[in-house]
Amino acid sequence: MALFEHGRRVRQQAEAPLAARMRPRSFDEFIGQDHVIGRDKVLRRAIEADQTPSFILWGPPGSGKTTLANLVATATDCHFEPLSAVTSGVADLRRIVAESEERLAMYGRRTILFVDEIHRFNKAQQDVILPHVENGTFTFIGATTENPSFEVISPLLSRCRVFTLEQLSEEVVDAIVQRALADPEHGLGRMTVELAGDAAAMLVNVANGDARVALNGVETAVHATVPDADGVRHVDLKTIEDALQRRSVLYDRAGDQHYDTISAFIKSVRGSAPDAALYWLGRMVEAGEDPMFIARRLVILASEDIGLADPMALSLAVAAQQAVHFIGMPEGRIPLAEATVYLAMAPKSNSAYAALNRAMEDVRGSRNDPVPLHLRNAATGLMTRMGYGKGYKYSHDYEGHFTPQEYLPAALQDRRYYEPSQEGLEAEMKRRLAERWGDP
Repeated sequence: MALFEHGRRVRQQAEAPLAARMRPRSFDEFIGQDHVIGRDKVLRRAIEADQTPSFILWGPPGSGKTTLANLVATATDCHFEPLSAVTSGVADLRRIVAESEERLAMYGRRTILFVDEIHRFNKAQQDVILPHVENGTFTFIGATTENPSFEVISPLLSRCRVFTLEQLSEEVVDAIVQRALADPEHGLGRMTVELAGDAAAMLVNVANGDARVALNGVETAVHATVPDADGVRHVDLKTIEDALQRRSVLYDRAGDQHYDTISAFIKSVRGSAPDAALYWLGRMVEAGEDPMFIARRLVILASEDIGLADPMALSLAVAAQQAVHFIGMPEGRIPLAEATVYLAMAPKSNSAYAALNRAMEDVRGSRNDPVPLHLRNAATGLMTRMGYGKGYKYSHDYEGHFTPQEYLPAALQDRRYYEPSQEGLEAEMKRRLAERWGDP
């Protein structure tokens, strides 16, 4: 029976995708992430000393999170219990807790619980893990592509160190691919493969820092290439392109990539950088971001960052929003691009936004005095006798349709909130304001 089970595992390994077969079997085989797992780093030294702490690995897909966790299993005397949050639940966690307690009590052997995709566990499921990390029933390792600050409950997060893995560089991805092509035991080394230079460059570029994408892509391309008379498989650029089809855009519509990308987009428009703004817009459009979300941000940008320096900006942003709503995608990307370029190139001023904030500070921080009598509307005879509207100066009765009078409560007289910039149309507003009310 043991021989049969061993044979089954061997067949499973042989039939596994190249990315699974090429997982490093020791820290020395692991390429990249030296800032976390380099020979002199604390985490690696702790693991090799069999004193693994509870920690969470946070990084993009294909950056080595699961591989690092599996390396812990080979480097420790602890029992390693892997779990996927996608397919497991509370019952699995309770079973592991019971077995860990029994293993520790009867044999003195510690357990490491590895939960892949920990962000898929809800609060109640994460709560099951918490007390057992705290009392030492097991050491916890989590892996996630999502920001742990938002996806892992605070009590569990406070008991773990968070190690951030970086997107793999093209050089690292290329080294991983070349190792797979040369490895006769786990990789493609039993076949004679020649990967053209432009094909290799295309492969690592489109992989976008994801080693799994690169390995699975090259495996598909190699098997799709017919050997020549000498048994050599010449993998060219077209074969790699066919194998990969298109780049998988690293983006999530509810996570960090969503917020990071829209932040870069907003800052590019605010910074008058139309090329950068268009690039981030393209990233969002390509990833399938909700176009109305982008349009709403453009309307906010027009009000907050351009304001009265170019009042047309708000009209154009609203028109773009209406156009996207009316025509939909993919054509809706065109008015979005038009509005993006216009707003990026428009003069910038946040004076109205800043003025409102200053006024609201006074609203919150000072006494809410009654409206001055001369500004009140005398709708009845009683109100007239009480002095409502008395002394009010009707602006249109005066030359230039203006005459000075006080419009604020007495406690706030002479307060100046709006401070126009010298940008665009606001330069004229600044001149007019000084002419009528004097310099602040």
